[in-house]
Amino acid sequence: MSTIKNQFYETLVTDMSRNKGNYKILMILIFHRIANVASRLRKQSRLSWVVTVPYLVLYRFVTEWLFQLDLPAALTLGKGVIIDHGYALVLNKNVIIGNFCRLRHSTTIGCKLLDGDLQGPSPIIGNYVDIGANCVILGAIKIGDHVTIGAGSVVVKDVPSYSVIVGNPARVIRKNPIDVLK
Repeated sequence: MSTIKNQFYETLVTDMSRNKGNYKILMILIFHRIANVASRLRKQSRLSWVVTVPYLVLYRFVTEWLFQLDLPAALTLGKGVIIDHGYALVLNKNVIIGNFCRLRHSTTIGCKLLDGDLQGPSPIIGNYVDIGANCVILGAIKIGDHVTIGAGSVVVKDVPSYSVIVGNPARVIRKNPIDVLK
């Protein structure tokens, strides 16, 4: 229990240091971190359900209706994430986003629909990924570490680490040398 608490506080401290001055997003990230814990607790016992559901309803109201962000409580969001211009960001609850990523406005990260309107798998995004504005990232794909995704890109295929990708459909235009990023 102590290590979970320590990880939670470490994540909050990292979020705060990476989002200095961006009080709106910092508040949303803190709100999300608590909602994520509440979402996991809700599944564990009935007593937790009674306590967590009101918080989750409030979280959803604030993030979706007031701030126009679809940031589900169950979403796996790594530490140190930066959300620039937090507006019109839509993430599927099954998306996994790594540590120290940057997300910009009007971005959709989600699944493709399967037969019968069932949701398919969602993207897994590595660490230190910089996602430009108006990007669409869909399907059972993996985006490697240290990737830059240009504004307006549509990503539907796996992306290797240390790549810069742009376009619709997105394609690799450059590989970043590992030494430059250290």
